[in-house]
Amino acid sequence: MNKYRSLIAVVDDEEPIRKALKRLLRSAGLEVETFPSGVEFLESLRTHWPDCVVLDLHMPVVSGFEVQARLAESDVLLPVVIITGHDSDETRAQALAGMAVAYLRKPVNDQVLLDAIELALSHYPRPKG
Repeated sequence: MNKYRSLIAVVDDEEPIRKALKRLLRSAGLEVETFPSGVEFLESLRTHWPDCVVLDLHMPVVSGFEVQARLAESDVLLPVVIITGHDSDETRAQALAGMAVAYLRKPVNDQVLLDAIELALSHYPRPKG
C-alpha cells in the first residue's frame, strides 16, 4: 500500500488565508507548504516540486499570472488551482488560458476547493518515488 501523501503548495500573500487553507488541507490528509509570495514559491522549486498549487492571482512583485507563466515554461506539468478575491471575466479567461485546473472565488468553499484539488491530482498524477 502506498503511503504517499500529496504535497500541496498554497501561495497567497494574506497570512490568515494561508493559515486557514493549511488547516483545511492538513485535515484532509494532505501535506501542505505555504508561501507568502510568488517569489518564494518559485525559489522553492529549485529543490522540490509540489503535486498541486493553490495560487492567489493578485500578489505584489510576482503575480499569480506570472507564476503560471513560469510554470508553463518548465518541463514539469504542475496542476494549478486558482483562488482570487478579484473576479472578472478577463481574470477568469486569463487564468484558464494559463491552464488552471480550477478557478475559485474567495471566500472559497472548503469542499469545492478539496474537490478541485482532488480533480487536479487525478488528472495530473505525479510519480510516487
